[in-house]
Amino acid sequence: MKLPMLSSDDRLAEIKRLYFKTTAQTIDRDFDRAVSILKSMTSEEERERATVFMEGLAEMRNDWKRKTRR
Repeated sequence: MKLPMLSSDDRLAEIKRLYFKTTAQTIDRDFDRAVSILKSMTSEEERERATVFMEGLAEMRNDWKRKTRR
């Protein structure tokens, strides 16, 4: 997927939006998009700001996958 040129604040805002809007049905797509955005971040400081949202998305994805396996 080709990402538009986003500013540093826009990239963080998009990851944050994905974190708050994701559902069990969209988590895989949203997580993949967040990872793509994270990879486009150019500085370590920028990535550190996104860490809490990325960890939250990963945790939600794991929790929801565990529930569907049961």
